[in-house]
Amino acid sequence: MRCRVAPAPLDCRRNGQRRFTVMSNVAVLSRADNADFDRNDPVSVRQAIRAGLYRRHTGMMAPGFVQANLAILPADYADEFARFCQRNPQPCPLLAMSEPGSPRLPELAEDLDIRTDLPSYRVFKDGVATGDVSDIRNLWRDDFVVFALGCSYSFEQAMIEAGLKLNHWETGLEPAIYLTSIQCRPAGRFSGPMVVSMRSFKPADAIRAIQITSRFPRVHGAPVHIGLPEQIGIADVHKGWQGGPPDLREGEIPLFWACGVTPQSVIRSAKPPISITHTPSHMLVTDLRNASLASF
Repeated sequence: MRCRVAPAPLDCRRNGQRRFTVMSNVAVLSRADNADFDRNDPVSVRQAIRAGLYRRHTGMMAPGFVQANLAILPADYADEFARFCQRNPQPCPLLAMSEPGSPRLPELAEDLDIRTDLPSYRVFKDGVATGDVSDIRNLWRDDFVVFALGCSYSFEQAMIEAGLKLNHWETGLEPAIYLTSIQCRPAGRFSGPMVVSMRSFKPADAIRAIQITSRFPRVHGAPVHIGLPEQIGIADVHKGWQGGPPDLREGEIPLFWACGVTPQSVIRSAKPPISITHTPSHMLVTDLRNASLASF
């Protein structure tokens, strides 16, 4: 596919991997995303998505603003899932929860309609993914409860602003994701192992990365494990479970952060009759600033 330079994020592919090239606020994208809207403004981004003008990766949309993972469940499962989030705040940092039947999360954005404002949604029935859709109005139910969960995009931007290099930003791929032997604290029908994402650094930069991410407990916080991946059940760090290919370079230490794929994994295991999440990397763009989530 031929790509061109334009001020928006990309979902081109190389060797089957989703790529996005970050160059300040400039990214590469396909001809299909030549929509005219302000990619730095979260309201404009949501309006473009709602209008069907943008359906791609949200990686560098609205820089400086919080993006969130999404989970939508029937009310019968909502209290148990809320307890699961409370008991496992690192993989499931709960930012907002809706009233049953409401598609609104006013604490994240006044104009938000969760049924239309993500570029892509993943639908599950009895724990099995049935496909991705761009609009869930025809699936909406009066008993649906929406959960918005913190996303690592917020702390990644803080690391970049501090001068740290992220290997997957340089290559334009997603971080590697692993299923671990760390068991989450169960709540009702929700249980299972923690999923983590890996970023690697030289020792001095690893210390800085830990310091920076410790300031953001509402977006996964500090790493849950440092080095020695076999201690958390990762047999081969060079083979990820999901995400991009692992990029552990010579002299670097692997750091593992709790990952927002964890709630998707436990929801699948709980097998509700229907559930909806974001399609990976197609996040909810909010009006909250990343800095507002820093604890110090």
